[in-house]
Amino acid sequence: MPDTMAKSMGARSAWAREVRATLSLAWPIILTNLAQTGMTATDVVLMGWLGPRYLAAGALASNLYFAFLIFGIGLLGATSAMVAREIGRRFNSVRDVRRTVRQGLWSAIAITLPVWVVLWNAETILVDVLGQDPALAQQSAAYMRALQWSMLPFLGYIVLRSFVAALERPVWALLVGAVTIVVNALADWVLMFGALGFPRLELVGAGLATTLCSTLMFLGLALIVSVDRRFRRYHVFGRFWRPDWPRFRAFWRLGLPIGATILFEVSIFNAAVFLMGLIGPASLAAHSIAIQLASLAFMVPMGFGQAATVRVGRAFGAGDRQAIARSGWTAYALGVGFMTMTAIVMVGAPELLISAFLDIGDPGNAEVVALAATFLAYAALFQVADGAQAVGSGMLRGLHDTRVPMLFALFGYWGVGLPFGALLGFRFGLEGVGIWIGLASALILVAILMTGRWIARERLGLVGASAAEARREARA
Repeated sequence: MPDTMAKSMGARSAWAREVRATLSLAWPIILTNLAQTGMTATDVVLMGWLGPRYLAAGALASNLYFAFLIFGIGLLGATSAMVAREIGRRFNSVRDVRRTVRQGLWSAIAITLPVWVVLWNAETILVDVLGQDPALAQQSAAYMRALQWSMLPFLGYIVLRSFVAALERPVWALLVGAVTIVVNALADWVLMFGALGFPRLELVGAGLATTLCSTLMFLGLALIVSVDRRFRRYHVFGRFWRPDWPRFRAFWRLGLPIGATILFEVSIFNAAVFLMGLIGPASLAAHSIAIQLASLAFMVPMGFGQAATVRVGRAFGAGDRQAIARSGWTAYALGVGFMTMTAIVMVGAPELLISAFLDIGDPGNAEVVALAATFLAYAALFQVADGAQAVGSGMLRGLHDTRVPMLFALFGYWGVGLPFGALLGFRFGLEGVGIWIGLASALILVAILMTGRWIARERLGLVGASAAEARREARA
């Protein structure tokens, strides 16, 4: 009896420690995600001050830029999964971590160079491929030629951010991001509007401000990892120019499916915006409000998913099956629990949320308010599923399982969700509600598939690499 009680108390203590460790790791990551969203929001607000045409031109360029950037962010997400595993297995970890971070930076360069060539020709793409207004495309291209240079330093920052997160010290990335929000707002004001004696550069000024801030983010975090004693022992910039093709290939094998998974998810929401535009301006406006609220809430489970990658990855490297289960299910419960609370708020107080965007007492806004409240009800439906798939994919990345989840995302979002939503919206006359049902269906399906995959992997006991495998990889 005493032994049983001791084991039970030990298990509860282990779960409590895991909750504390996950929360400690996740909250700076979540706030960093929100800080980066805040920078984008600042740019959008100030573009609106310039005028609606400037806002439209900026949106065209930003959407094109973001499509490439989000893929790069996903690809470089392999950094945290690989570093966490290397730290967990403790065999030659300093050298292996350095190799991974270096190849993460090489990968950032490798993906950025061809993207720069494409984005330099943004005007041609917008006019000839996407059929946009030539005058608007010209403004967008001018903005893009200032904005595009921010991609390399920002992706470099993502690699270093993943490195410090894998070492469970993400506060440094948060501090750098928080400082940059202030710098970005000031730089936007000065360069866009010609304040403090600077020339008025309008959209070009916004692009230059983003490039400046991305560069400061990378340099600031690079300085920290070079000086802080817990980071500098890894010498992540040591022998930077030395090729490491085996590690480079391993990085891309793991990272490419992550990038594709994120791209499949983001692109279905972009497609939904286009479909809403075909229905009408009221539906598009209401959709924008609902999706902004859902996207803001999503930052939290996304942070728990990133924390899960690190915690599961460390346990995976150590070959500790119980720790894998604890770290995965802890992050899952926290992420899904938070999204359950946001779903309750969306159903219970939709007008309170909508009032942050519109004057709900204005009769002219009545149609948009009613549609937004309806869309929020469906957003509440998929909140829990969105949290489950976000954390679930992070858990699987910790196990270096990325290819099958990529196929789940492709099937769920583009094979089921978008066609189903379009069918309901246009064929069966449900319009915007049909689109949201399609989005909810996609997220629920992907969440079920991701969770089922995790349960199967856990039951099979596919845990960390053996010492012999670790040595073989180290010699490669």
